[in-house]
Amino acid sequence: MKVTALLIICSCVISGNSGKPQFPEREKDPQFWNTLAQQTLKEALMQQKLNQNVAKNLILFLGDGMGVPTVTAARILKGQLKGQSGEETQLEMDKFPFVSLAKTYNTNAQVPDSAGTATAYLCGVKANEGTVGVSAAAVRSQCNTTEGNEVTSILKWAKDSGKSVGIVTTTRVNHATPSAAYAHSVDRDWYSDGEMPPEALQAGCKDIARQLMENIPNIDVIMGGGRKYMYPKNQSDVEYPNIPKHSGTRKDGRNLVEEWIAKKKDKKGHYVWNKKQVLSLNPNNVDYLLGLFEPGDLTYELERNSETDPSLTEMVEVAIKILRKNSNGFYLLVEGGRIDHGHHEGKAKQALHEAVEMDRAIGRAHLLTSIHDTLTVVTADHSHMFNFGGYTHRGNTIFGLAPMLSDVDQKPFTSILYGNGPGYKLVNGARENVSTIDFEENNYQAQAAVPLSMETHGGEDVAVFAKGPLAHLLHGVHEQNYIPHVMAYAACIGQNREHCIAHDGTAALKPALSSIAALLTVTRFLC
Repeated sequence: MKVTALLIICSCVISGNSGKPQFPEREKDPQFWNTLAQQTLKEALMQQKLNQNVAKNLILFLGDGMGVPTVTAARILKGQLKGQSGEETQLEMDKFPFVSLAKTYNTNAQVPDSAGTATAYLCGVKANEGTVGVSAAAVRSQCNTTEGNEVTSILKWAKDSGKSVGIVTTTRVNHATPSAAYAHSVDRDWYSDGEMPPEALQAGCKDIARQLMENIPNIDVIMGGGRKYMYPKNQSDVEYPNIPKHSGTRKDGRNLVEEWIAKKKDKKGHYVWNKKQVLSLNPNNVDYLLGLFEPGDLTYELERNSETDPSLTEMVEVAIKILRKNSNGFYLLVEGGRIDHGHHEGKAKQALHEAVEMDRAIGRAHLLTSIHDTLTVVTADHSHMFNFGGYTHRGNTIFGLAPMLSDVDQKPFTSILYGNGPGYKLVNGARENVSTIDFEENNYQAQAAVPLSMETHGGEDVAVFAKGPLAHLLHGVHEQNYIPHVMAYAACIGQNREHCIAHDGTAALKPALSSIAALLTVTRFLC
């Protein structure tokens, strides 16, 4: 039966690759679905033998703004990029055996932002919107509410336990998501002191870029954007020397990159700012890596210069190869941060290609680690006012039109729509006729019901995918701040480690299987 299922699936994949995707003939036969369901059932029963090993390594993939509709649409896009109809495709995260839901609200917001949510899934406590690394007792933009309300992150817990730690993001390294891993700031927008009000500086609050260098001084790997926040005000950027908006922003005159280089010069530390530099490194000769590839956020994947700018997948591979040298293991935070930006701009094509690229990075991490000793979690901080519908036919391009006209204004509409955002357009007082424009263009702003200059987040729960040691603890519906507690528990770090030591002093949780056993088990799943 297993062979039959594989043959059926393979025949569908092959047929899906030949020309235009068509309705697979095999799907008309009930035996196809019965066989597929039975095989899935067998695999599900195998998952009942729970992995209770110690998680030597922890990886959190955070798709910023990657709500469930985005996951579904990205799945279809991934398949269609391979010439398939798309709906039957599997994302890498789809293969994870355990899935749960996380409630994303902030302590003071029904619909959250990326700062308060980051504090939840990294520091283990819910917080107010706009604040990072501080409890809900801290008030946004009020510097004097910082002291005494700081909370630490799982990245710090891992570092304190002897693990290597890393941050990889497609946004600025001091953007909301990564900053909650190391900073304590009552305002997520205090990227450098150039963005801070004078009274906050006078009261002793530190900008986020400075905290990146000082709070946890030995973060092993840092990769993303945000160069300009590290350099003195008006200092020209190395890549864009004649563009003032990319110049340094710091008012204190500090060059944080040079300071980092000086501190790491005798510690196998390397600073890089382009793809050639980072990919030419031998990970075995690198203990510390700072990679800042843009003055601000990295470019969208669809616009990325593949000769000069590394992809998220490439950065993740370099990071893991450096971090895994530590015999104590590692913690790695990976953010697909520009999924969120694409949605805010109403540019669904940009957002979904960002999500597909993050899925590639998840696949690469899978090849570089083992499910026996690595707990991998994939989730989102929040959702968006994004969806797709309109009774589209199987295999319809995800960026295409619904198969009928509106029965109200008799005009066509795209399957993808936003509840609000910049895509709201009226032509002569009526809804724009999308058939007259290129709605599959990379930067097309999908139609929205309510006009806004920037589309907003959504408030629904987000999915949490998990695999590896104790992944089954991520089940059901939980508060978002539960996530780092599970990861810390699995790795025997943080506040509750009693379960890790048996009464006789030996490890209570089982150590990971040998590499040979792991390879055999992985082979069984793949074949």
